[in-house]
Amino acid sequence: MRVKLWRETEAVLFTLPALIPLLIFWLGPLGYIVYLSFTDWDFMSPDKLFVGLDNYSYLLTNSEFYRSLKVTLLFGLGSVVPTIVGGLALAMLMNSKMKSSGLFRTLLFSPWVTPTVAVSIAWSWIFEPEVGLANLLLGWVGISPIGWLKDQNWALVAVLIVTLWKSIGWSMVFYLVALRNLPSDLLEAASIDGAGSWDKFRSITLPLISPTTFFLSIILTIQSLQAYDQINVMTQGGPAGSTRTLLYMYYQSAFESFNVGEASSIAVVIILICVLLSGVSFLLGRRLVHY
Repeated sequence: MRVKLWRETEAVLFTLPALIPLLIFWLGPLGYIVYLSFTDWDFMSPDKLFVGLDNYSYLLTNSEFYRSLKVTLLFGLGSVVPTIVGGLALAMLMNSKMKSSGLFRTLLFSPWVTPTVAVSIAWSWIFEPEVGLANLLLGWVGISPIGWLKDQNWALVAVLIVTLWKSIGWSMVFYLVALRNLPSDLLEAASIDGAGSWDKFRSITLPLISPTTFFLSIILTIQSLQAYDQINVMTQGGPAGSTRTLLYMYYQSAFESFNVGEASSIAVVIILICVLLSGVSFLLGRRLVHY
């Protein structure tokens, strides 16, 4: 009994170096954010007024919150799915025996290592309605100019284009590694049995790269909930809130309106959404992911 107790104590002691930073830099701030969500504070007052669930009640009756939630979900869906599909398509193309594939891989991956602020500034010039390259190219094919970042119907599309352009090469790299680790003997056996390219892709390739798809879906979903730089640089949540996600609404509440309690409640909602989506992903992963 003493030996077992000592082993358990020893295991806890060995994990302390990892638990202490986790407690200080993650669990501690998380608990403080939850506490602030029950208060009314403006960053400057010495006292924090406890208001209970008032901040959450206000969110649930605020139409702007639901609009930001809708934008967040649209942004997540519009960035995660095309990034995964496009990354897989590019990986399969780069995995084939094409000339200069190394150069193309470098060019496709380079946006990922470029700072988001710099990328967003460059694309803001491209989307400029009067002299931007985007409308110039549209004019060459006979399409009328688009307002892009100044148009409520196109602003979110423009931000998604930038997000996809930056992320798709990163997704491609993961899929490229997964495709090159596929067992060649299994693919050859399928070819001998008369399986076509589509049959091999559907029955062999997709199941075997499902762990990579699972990983990317979780990481990209979290990144979509944390998207801030491109929105702040390109649209500042506008026009008329059409690109204001929950995270940007949190920023405006905390650092523009100085309503820390409301901002903290939004942060808690974002965390709960992350937990919910992660739980759903893991439940689906048990059925669809093949290790």
